[in-house]
Amino acid sequence: MKKVLLIYGGTSPEHNVSCNSAKAIIKNIDNNKFQLDCVYITQNNEWLNKKQKITNIIEFIKKYDVIFPITHGINGEDGKLQGMLDLFKIKYVGSKWGSSYICMDKQRTKQILSYYKIPQVPYQIYAKKQKLTIPFPVIIKPANGGSSIGIQIANNKFEYKKAIKNALKYDQKIIIEKFINAQELECAVLEDKKLIISEIGEIITKEGFYDYATKYQNNTAQTNMIANIPDKVKKQIKKYAQTIFEALELKGLARIDFFYDKDYQKIYLNEINTLPGFTPISMYPKLIMNEKISYQELITKLIENA
Repeated sequence: MKKVLLIYGGTSPEHNVSCNSAKAIIKNIDNNKFQLDCVYITQNNEWLNKKQKITNIIEFIKKYDVIFPITHGINGEDGKLQGMLDLFKIKYVGSKWGSSYICMDKQRTKQILSYYKIPQVPYQIYAKKQKLTIPFPVIIKPANGGSSIGIQIANNKFEYKKAIKNALKYDQKIIIEKFINAQELECAVLEDKKLIISEIGEIITKEGFYDYATKYQNNTAQTNMIANIPDKVKKQIKKYAQTIFEALELKGLARIDFFYDKDYQKIYLNEINTLPGFTPISMYPKLIMNEKISYQELITKLIENA
């Protein structure tokens, strides 16, 4: 029986999302196949096992066959944790440190994928003395982050300054994108014997965009596991998803998000999540379950393929 260590929590703003993902994994893991133990990382970066502080983290981790990090955001999804595990040749679920770092940094992702001709929304990197060249409305994002934390739409200069100030709380590098009125689409990729690329799911919000509150607090978004888009658009998105997964040398799993502007019939890459949410309402497990793979089977495949 494989000994599996689930690592969750962490110092990022996505701490609570990570905890909820961990609860779902603990509930659904196959206890007949895996002996599960957990490490909780506090927001002060203390590593705890059964509420006891771990004094020698590496020696503790080495006792396990596979590590399952479900640490969303900075310091857990951005390659730092993965690099430490790589250094000590410890098996783990998910992408290696280099791919994790690239996908966490939205600017680096855009730069690399432009080479592969993946379509992207017009953008620029915020700089104090640089003029905004993109017409309003724009969307302001921390370059390194997830769960839509720190993201706001600006329709004018006043909102722009306010949104930049807010985003700088989460990252010193800020992405400014042209806001487009588009469908928000998500695609789940699972690496098994071959790549499993899910049907395209759709997020429908009543107003605004799919922000943190809509995702996790007020439950106002509707999710469709089969998006209301033409078949040729679905096929193209799946092709883009496969190209992205292979070009960035991703491993295990990823959720790749897109926009579709139906007025102009254009697809754009939104972002890539190398450790997507695993909460009961998260799109990644729901999209995979739509492919006739149960939540428990998904966890089993990820651990066995690590």
